[in-house]
Amino acid sequence: MTRVTQPVAHDYVDDALRADINAELAGLVGQLQGADPVTSAVRYAVASGGKRIRPVLCLAAMDAAGNAPGARSAQLRAACALELMHTYSLVHDDLPCMDDDDLRRGQRTAHRVYGSAAASAAGISLIPLACRALLDAALAMGVTRDRALMAVRALCRGAGAAGMVGGQLLDLQSEGAPIEGAALRRIHAMKTGALFGAALRVGALLGGAAPAGVAALGAFGEHLGMAFQITDDVLDVTMDSDSLGKTAGKDQGAAKATFASRLGVPDARRAAAAEIDAALSELDRAGLKSALLDRLARFAANRDR
Repeated sequence: MTRVTQPVAHDYVDDALRADINAELAGLVGQLQGADPVTSAVRYAVASGGKRIRPVLCLAAMDAAGNAPGARSAQLRAACALELMHTYSLVHDDLPCMDDDDLRRGQRTAHRVYGSAAASAAGISLIPLACRALLDAALAMGVTRDRALMAVRALCRGAGAAGMVGGQLLDLQSEGAPIEGAALRRIHAMKTGALFGAALRVGALLGGAAPAGVAALGAFGEHLGMAFQITDDVLDVTMDSDSLGKTAGKDQGAAKATFASRLGVPDARRAAAAEIDAALSELDRAGLKSALLDRLARFAANRDR
């Protein structure tokens, strides 16, 4: 029997925390130096809003670990590295050579405003900015240099060829292909689950968690990311563009392999709920309790945008 049964409102994070994250992001991109329109494209993409769920997950993992040092401002800055890396992926995912999309977070995509070359450069520039922000913030928190470097490695692994970037390529290659079962799961695990897992591992490392706690929180994040992506698949075929803030029906139009197209909407929803059960079980086995992580898990499978 699944634990996720009731719709959840968009109150997984309070407005004050979201405002703090947005302010920290603005400060980080404000430090970026370089030629326009690249810096303008970076600011445009980062300021476009979004759920900010990855930095919230990172902060929740710090709190669940129970021993995060330093000022909250430094903790926020470290968590924002996850959003910077995520934003880079969105900018590139929308490019003509990828999904060729016109709409993201309710506004025109970066390459439609600034051109493909500037958007490509903007996306790339967010990668070192994210890594530098995380390392500097971790050291400012007062964690050991080893832990700080482990956190940066976790971020890079989650975003790299074995994670998000590789998953994006497999996703493109799946268009029109008979992808099923384990292969479909692998795409989702890499494309979305890997960076979710990285968000939790970074937070756990900076929060002082023991290796077993880091592993459990990372596994929670990976299951949560799977649920999030499966729900994205469902929303792509059940919602309109105005509600989603991005082009609805894009996956179906590109004949991409998705859980919704392979399983149907009802079974895809059940698959997302099963991932949430698995995520919460990871916390139970590790003896970790977090009301915020529980709320985030329920949001991931029951959201409507």
